[in-house]
Formats: sequence, C-alpha cells, structure tokens
Amino acid sequence: MSEFLQISFDLGALPAEMAEQACLECGASAITFADARDEPVLEPAPGEFRLWPATRLQALFSPDASPTDTVRSLSAALGLRPEQLEVQHVADRAWEREWLRDFHAMRFGERLWICPHHEQVQDPEARVVRLDPGLAFGTGTHPTTALCLQWLDTHAPIEGEVIDYGCGSGVLALAAVRLGARAAQCFDIDPQALQATRENAVANGLATSIHARATADALTAPVTLLMANILSAPLMALAPRFAALVEPSGSILLSGLLEPQAPEVTEAYAPWFELHPFAAREGWTALSGTRIAAPAPAAPT
Repeated sequence: MSEFLQISFDLGALPAEMAEQACLECGASAITFADARDEPVLEPAPGEFRLWPATRLQALFSPDASPTDTVRSLSAALGLRPEQLEVQHVADRAWEREWLRDFHAMRFGERLWICPHHEQVQDPEARVVRLDPGLAFGTGTHPTTALCLQWLDTHAPIEGEVIDYGCGSGVLALAAVRLGARAAQCFDIDPQALQATRENAVANGLATSIHARATADALTAPVTLLMANILSAPLMALAPRFAALVEPSGSILLSGLLEPQAPEVTEAYAPWFELHPFAAREGWTALSGTRIAAPAPAAPT
C-alpha cells in the first residue's frame, strides 16, 4: 500500500490563504486546518473563514514526492525554517471516513442520543438524532451544546414550536423535534450552517418539521421555546428581539456563556425573562427561564 507524504506546521502569524496557496503550488493534493489546542470556533460571520487561536496546517503530497525537495521548496515559499516542518508518511486510507473514527454515539440525559450514521443505538426508548461531523459547528461534543441537549431531554416542548437561533448543524432543533416539538425554525448567519441544517433534517426524516430561515426577520412568532447557543455579547444585544419571539410563559435556553458572564446576561434579560443557571461544564454555563407575561394596561380613570 502506498504512503502519502504529509507535511505539517503551526500556522502562527502566517495568513491562512497564503499558506494554503504555497502548499498547493508546491504540489499538495489536500490541505487540512486543525485545532492545535481543542478550542472551539464559535459564530463565524457570513462567508468568514475563521481559524482557531492555535492552528496547525497539514498538507498531503503524492507518494512519489521527495521529502527533501518538498520541504526545501515549502520552507522557502512559507518563509519557515525546514525544522519547523514536520514530515510524516501516512498510509492510503478512506480519507472521507477517516475523521469519523473517533466520533461515537453520545447520550444526553435519559433518552436523547446523538449518533453518527455508522453506529447504532440499541435502547428501544432512545430518541436518536443522526449526525456526522461536518462544516457547521455543533455535534454535541462541545460543553455549550451538550448542556443544551441535556436540558432538552427533559424540557422539550411537546407539540410546541421552537426557534434555534444560531443553529449551526441544526442539532438542537433536530433534538427538540425528535423529543416531541411540533416544528423548529432555524436561523444562522452562516449559509453553510443553513445548508447543513437542511441536509441533517433530510437525513433524519424531519425535513417537513425543520424550517431554515435565511434572515432573522423571517422568524415568525410567538414560539414556545427559543434556544440560542452563541456568545454573550450578541445574546445581550438580542434580548428585546428574543422577548418579542417567545410567547407569554414560554421558555428560553441560552448557552455559549462562560460562567462569569452569566450575571450580566441574566440582568440584560430581566425585563422580559426570569432566568437562572441550568448547569455548568468545563467553565461554560447555560441559562434557562420563562417569559414574563406583559402587565395588563391600566384601566382608564
């Protein structure tokens, strides 16, 4: 079996596009950007190619490529010392499936499972969402997503409608519907996330219940539950908008927060929601709460 030449290096301050182009010009047949520190990338802007704070580039070359010549040309093109480039020989494999080998079925709460297509869940009481890792953030592996899935296992609104704001892969919407919600509206600023959500809905047989919205203005109200797993600053800015989308006594679930950020987010929502921390994991926390009914107008005197 032939072995490919793989050359890896820390991206550091190098522009990603320049580094990628240099590798391609030196003969690379595939480029992969990898997270060097297990730090998630959250909330990319539309069309933005956002990398991790510490990113490692892995370039794959033909088995016939000369390691010495390739390192020499690549170090010159990148402006890096040859010793900064790590050389490996890797066996030819089914690369399109290779990255799935460490992704296994995960249970959240008592019933909810997120399961890749290559595995099966044997529990007859399980509510299973089929999901493989893809371009959009959100498979349940990050603590912020896991906290939301755990909450949904016991709080998904039966026959209610939900909004998944910042849907990523659509995993929260899919889970909510699988657990009994009637329908879910999904919005994200990243077009790839909306594409992933649609594809995952089809793969789970839920295409008629999951509705991807290209703009936030297309979201219709009121809904029984609104979920947002984004960041603290946009969460605070969106508080009035979220209040207008949730029905009186409806629920809200907010995640993507570091524990010290919870009080200021809670304060921002205080005019409309009674919020409290639901759970915390690895320094992250999730807030859940209930929409406060608007006071009745005062009777005329």
